[in-house]
Amino acid sequence: MDKQETIFIGIEGGSASGKTTVVNKIMRSFKNNEIEQIELDSYYNDFSKLTPAERDKLNFDHPKAFDFDLLTEHIEMLKSGNPIEKPIYDFSTHLRRKETIKVYPKKIIIIEGILIFTRKELRNMLDVKIYVDTAADIRLMRRIERDIEQRGRTLDSVKDQYFNTVRPMHLEFIEPTKQFADIIVPRGGSNDVAINMIISRIKYLLTHA
Repeated sequence: MDKQETIFIGIEGGSASGKTTVVNKIMRSFKNNEIEQIELDSYYNDFSKLTPAERDKLNFDHPKAFDFDLLTEHIEMLKSGNPIEKPIYDFSTHLRRKETIKVYPKKIIIIEGILIFTRKELRNMLDVKIYVDTAADIRLMRRIERDIEQRGRTLDSVKDQYFNTVRPMHLEFIEPTKQFADIIVPRGGSNDVAINMIISRIKYLLTHA
């Protein structure tokens, strides 16, 4: 790997595959001043020109739902040693908030999200690409629990969205990008053997960058 100040780790997988658990376990293995996380979920497009009813009908699992241009620009800024203003997305209204979060360059930055390997330009900016692979039935149950408890959704709305957009988009866009992964983690966040191997690899890259 060419010498650089920041190592970028991409972590992709289906909705509710356990990406966040994997990320948290990795982040706990490093000091706060060494590692930072950027979620693709923060980079949904600005849908403020649409009515609430129109926003509810959007396909939030399609690549066009995300502002990849802004994310790529922010990664370039971090690579250059400059801080960014990461957007904050409100899932209850499907809108970006006015506030942002300032993110500073660190030794390790994790980019996490369902579609980050679909864009070649973004893939090429990642030093390590990890795919979290979890069975569809487990992902569905996790998504139901998360969206009802954390995002104020109803069971019917979660099921409709899953079968109308989440599942077909996973099969069309996410699953095929597994081929681009350097590391595949079966069983998601419960696979401590794989996660510890990833942590060891990152530590190696830190000392040999």
